[in-house]
Amino acid sequence: MPFPKRPAAPAVLCALAATTVLLASAGCTSNEPQPSADRGDGGRAKGGITVSASDDTCAVSATSAKSGTLVFEVTNDGSKVTEFYLYRADGTAIAGEVENIGPGLTRRLVVRAQPGTYTTACKPGMSGEGIRARFTVTGSGTANAGADQRLLDQAAGRYRAYVTGEVGKLLGGTKQFVTAYKAGEYDRARELYAPVRAHWERIEPVAESFGDLDPKMDLREADLAEGQTWTGWHLLEKDLWWPAGAPASKRLTDPERAKYADQLLADTRDLHARVATLKYQPDQMANGAKELLDEVATGKVTGEEEIWSHTDLYDFQANVEGARVAFDSLRPVVNTKDPALGRVIEQRFTALQKDLDRYRRGDGFVSYTDLSKAQVKRLSDSVNALAEPLSRLTAAVLV
Repeated sequence: MPFPKRPAAPAVLCALAATTVLLASAGCTSNEPQPSADRGDGGRAKGGITVSASDDTCAVSATSAKSGTLVFEVTNDGSKVTEFYLYRADGTAIAGEVENIGPGLTRRLVVRAQPGTYTTACKPGMSGEGIRARFTVTGSGTANAGADQRLLDQAAGRYRAYVTGEVGKLLGGTKQFVTAYKAGEYDRARELYAPVRAHWERIEPVAESFGDLDPKMDLREADLAEGQTWTGWHLLEKDLWWPAGAPASKRLTDPERAKYADQLLADTRDLHARVATLKYQPDQMANGAKELLDEVATGKVTGEEEIWSHTDLYDFQANVEGARVAFDSLRPVVNTKDPALGRVIEQRFTALQKDLDRYRRGDGFVSYTDLSKAQVKRLSDSVNALAEPLSRLTAAVLV
């Protein structure tokens, strides 16, 4: 279910954002070790596959494995923040990922893989196609679920219902937004922008699983590759909150507004249709929950996601809600496998929500630029406190 994140310059993760005041520690990779239930061999999972990721190499200890639950222990032996991916046969769809791995740190990727051909990839600097190699999964495909299959099936059903509802609301809201935008009702379009996008943000790992749609719909201007055409939500965001001092001649024309708005709606309809065909696996749900917290740490808490509208707190809240639903869906499984972990995750979700609620105003939130350095740091600390136990959710369910 995961899809590669928009590349973020490592310096950005630990530096002051240009448009928001941000402490150097906010949004950075954690320097705390990542605990795991079955360590005892120097931080490596027993029977797991080790990955040494440097700035120019990606050394995977095996090129094949039997089907079932795979555990990759990824150590960043380089100087740049890195990511590790396991791609499916087409080299685009992702079976699993772990990102935001700081130098010297080890993070774990747990996935349930069926027989087939895969590709491993390390991405130093969290950008580009990565350092890739072929990986083969063999066997009968009868993977051990690691928990009561009935509970896993129920979890998948609950999460599927949630995603279906959110993508339906996204489509309905996008229709309203596009209608207002094309009609020149820009105040109305600004009112709709953040609440409608929240439906995307809640199911972002699912939406990002479609490698062709995500960059068309949600790419930021800062992440455009040379020669790449910019489309999607953030293009229209910039047009609605046109930067002070920017030349008016560079702004979209009315025909361009209609073109890009219509494309956004068409892409949303495409997403709606594709989501209807998806099947949900426990590792995808658990990894997706952690992925949403990574989205907050590397984009929302830095103020870079909504750089023109400064509606980042709406996205922040939606990412947290989406992660919470994935966790709640799996909670009955966690309760049978590691109830203590479930209680810690629950407590830290509650603490993070309490911090977010400080900035509510009516049905929405204050502008992200209204937050002080101390307030941003407090949010960042709450995100990191939740991200650590949440990173152990997949292993608790499957291992």
